[in-house]
Amino acid sequence: MVPWNVEDLVFDETRFKGVARLFPLPDLIMFPHVMQPIHVYEPRYRELLNDALDSDGLIAMALLAPGWETDYDGRPALLPHACLGKIVTHQRTNKGEYNILLLGMRRIRIDRELAPTCSFRQAEVTVLDDFCLSENDADRPALQTSLTKGFQGFLPKGKSTDNALQELLAAEIPLEVLTDLVSFALPMDFKAKCDLLGECDIDKRAAMLLGALDSPAPAHPPRQSQRIFNSLPPFSTN
Repeated sequence: MVPWNVEDLVFDETRFKGVARLFPLPDLIMFPHVMQPIHVYEPRYRELLNDALDSDGLIAMALLAPGWETDYDGRPALLPHACLGKIVTHQRTNKGEYNILLLGMRRIRIDRELAPTCSFRQAEVTVLDDFCLSENDADRPALQTSLTKGFQGFLPKGKSTDNALQELLAAEIPLEVLTDLVSFALPMDFKAKCDLLGECDIDKRAAMLLGALDSPAPAHPPRQSQRIFNSLPPFSTN
């Protein structure tokens, strides 16, 4: 396993040229500030990994639009928002496959997919900035407190792996980070998570999550919903 260093955790927007390698999956909705293990085995995505590792290490975790099943091996339609992530560490197996740790960096919007020049897909994208409206400044501390307490109440009890997360929440992490961690962890339907990924207003994200915490959990939560509770989440596969 190739180790990481602190520079791997930084995204230099001034050096990003606005073209992203696309790694579209149907069920993994990645968010900034989240670390996700991924097992890469398809030849086109192994080529994508090789290209990224030889360059800036950036990959856009895109989302396949509904109906992708009929054309998965081709170029099925994508949803407009994605998460730009950076490969923090990687391991190449004897089969030429990869296990990687990907750190979510920024929200992006897919503006125009490029004509194919290799086996994986690429697109021109816009990096989206999170923001808070100054008119909501007075209400934000109470909003963060409510979301923190609601999420703490949601966490399963009695697991030693929860201690680090509880300590993180107790440290009053920025609301921007908190909303992304909760968005990734809560068992919500696909559309709700996509809406959270596309929402750049941090206060609105927090309000959306409070509404989700007050609602009954879906009968069939997304496969990724509990990953944040483990010290190292299970590998997602392509």
